This record gives sequence, structure tokens and C-alpha cells, in this order.
Amino acid sequence: MRSLLLAGGRSSRMGQDKALIEIDGLPMITRVVNALVEAGKEPIRIAVASPEKMEAYAAVIDSSHNIEWVLDSVQYAGPVDSIIENLNDPFAKKEEHVQLATIDVPWINADVFTSLENSISKDDAAIVPTDGELLHPLLSLVRPGLLINSLGNWEGEPLHEMFLKIPHSLLIVEPNLIKNINSKKDIE
Repeated sequence: MRSLLLAGGRSSRMGQDKALIEIDGLPMITRVVNALVEAGKEPIRIAVASPEKMEAYAAVIDSSHNIEWVLDSVQYAGPVDSIIENLNDPFAKKEEHVQLATIDVPWINADVFTSLENSISKDDAAIVPTDGELLHPLLSLVRPGLLINSLGNWEGEPLHEMFLKIPHSLLIVEPNLIKNINSKKDIE
């Protein structure tokens, strides 16, 4: 099963590239890629903002992993645009499921991705992890065709609200595993 790792953000709230910040000795992007690989979610398509980011990230990811690099067609357009662009690509159209992921959840592990795969129902466009309070749609396991049909009507509302409008299930996940890092205080 394929995965799509969104790595094209500005990291403006962090003040430095989040993907390369080390947590327990490994850059965040490396930690997320390793969890996807362990869960069998290769090839991993990594969507980045620039060729320079691609080079920097490739330098910290094990070269034996099956990685497909892609540049976002509109730099810093945002995650929804990157998801739509990549799920409309032939890479995803032939897939029953695609695992979404972001680089700023450094404590995620393979068990979370495996649990999503084991829990999605045949009628769902997505299964969305939640910590019981917040939805984490950028970590969803999605059915590309069904999700693209729904996102085609996206009018700029928050992604978690859009995901509530599509056929979906929720999977409760331990909060620390899907904790999102947006600023330096989030890792202190």
C-alpha cells in the first residue's frame, strides 16, 4: 500500500524546518518515514516545496526505502492542494487505499498505521485518527477515488470539518502518538 507524506510546509510557526528537527536523535521526517516503512506503507511519495528540500530530506532518510519524490505544483499552497494534486495522480488512482502522513508527528508508530488499515470499513472514504478531542485528518487512511470526489467541493473550510462531511470512521489513538509539533514549546 502506498502512502503520501506531506512535507511541503513553511514551518513558519516553528521558525526553522520542522522536518529536520531531531527528536530523540532522529529528524522528524526520518521518524515518520521509518514508521510508514515498518507498517508496510511503501512506496512513500513525499511531497515537498522545492528541490532543495528534497535534497535535504533525502540526506536523512535511509536510501534503501522506496521513496518517490514530488514537487508541489504550487509552492506552499497547503496540505489540501497537495492531497488533491497527488490523489489525482495515476500513482494513487490504482490504489484502494493511500495512507496520509505529515512530518510533524514524530511519535507516530507503525501500530497506528496498521490499526487504521485494519479498521477502515468498505463504505468509508477515510478513517481518521482522533485523540478523543481533535481529529487528525492528515494522518487518515483514505480511499483516493471517494476522497477526491468529496474534496472537489472543498471551499477552504478546515480540513477536519471537510472530513466530517464525507463517509468516514474514527479511530481513537493514544494522544501522545499523534501529537502535532508546531512550535518549539511543543517539544519542550
